[in-house]
Amino acid sequence: MTLDFLKEKLQDRIEKGNFRTLGGNAGLVDFVSNDYLGLSQNETLAARISERMQREGSVPNGGTGSRLLSGNHRFYEAVEQYLQDVFKAESILVFNSGYAANQALVSAVAEKGDTILYDQLSHVCLKEGAWLSRAETVSFLHNDLDDLEAKIKRAKGRVFVLTETVFSMDGDMAPLAELVEVCEKYEAYLIVDEAHSTGVSGINGSGLLVQENLHDRIFARVYTFGKGMGVHGACVAGAKVLVDYLVNFGRPFIYTTSLPPHSVLAIEESFRYLGQHLVLQDELQSRINLFRNLWPKSLSHTPIQPVMIGSNKRAREISLSLQEAGLDVRPILSPTVQRGTERLRISLHVHNTEAEIVRLTDLLSELV
Repeated sequence: MTLDFLKEKLQDRIEKGNFRTLGGNAGLVDFVSNDYLGLSQNETLAARISERMQREGSVPNGGTGSRLLSGNHRFYEAVEQYLQDVFKAESILVFNSGYAANQALVSAVAEKGDTILYDQLSHVCLKEGAWLSRAETVSFLHNDLDDLEAKIKRAKGRVFVLTETVFSMDGDMAPLAELVEVCEKYEAYLIVDEAHSTGVSGINGSGLLVQENLHDRIFARVYTFGKGMGVHGACVAGAKVLVDYLVNFGRPFIYTTSLPPHSVLAIEESFRYLGQHLVLQDELQSRINLFRNLWPKSLSHTPIQPVMIGSNKRAREISLSLQEAGLDVRPILSPTVQRGTERLRISLHVHNTEAEIVRLTDLLSELV
């Protein structure tokens, strides 16, 4: 058996300067993770999760099976009921990851003869869900309401519109109120991924849609817990009939072993902790404001701060220089982003000190 076809593809990546490898940068200042509120390393939260597990008594170490078989532990029902209040939703369904939740949702609700319109900068899991659905899939220009409306007018069947509240590479936000109005005008079904606003925005970490009081006008919302909430998993929020539908037709839900009970309990405890420490959101905003004041080129009002470079090679070089200076900043290369938009993706956190942010912006001024 020859593996040359694999080697050739990898060699092509090496030659283009976008070959990926696994590795870590222990000891460097974190400007790369999605742990915006520092909850993944919060010792008090860790102790609360451990104490809660001890109180609950003996539970399985693993999920043991699909939730439709042996994996529907009582913790699931407790956290889903709790999250209904957080996200102001009629019903909640927990998934193993945001990727699985988006893929299951989009691939299940749209069918052949329908049309899916997705923002061209949407995460790949939304796009893959669209491709798996057998519906016609068309992208619309990023945050361009005119382009969206023109394509809705030409669409066939039921129309589903996919977007995000905060986009992961540019840190910009969707025009949510205007998107809702366009979708309501044409009776399109709006699906919004709140991955990078979960925890960071809204009372109790409920995200931007609840914060802007738009949640009741959205067909389906997806929330991720592995970023701002510092744990793991995700959920779909929507009508009870939508959740029942996903339990019956969402393949990544039906055929996946459930999260272990410890992970499910950690989701609930993380939200309870944040609800009692919402000052973390204010602390994060202060870091964002400081960075923007020191780096006037910033166009983002979120923890995600892209610094545009425009070349794979140069982005790698600047990233390496920053790492050698003790700052963990990673490059985002094409084809992950469009050629010519290669950049450094800087993530800000509550655990970044003022001195660290000043040092980062000083070095950027020298290197970029």
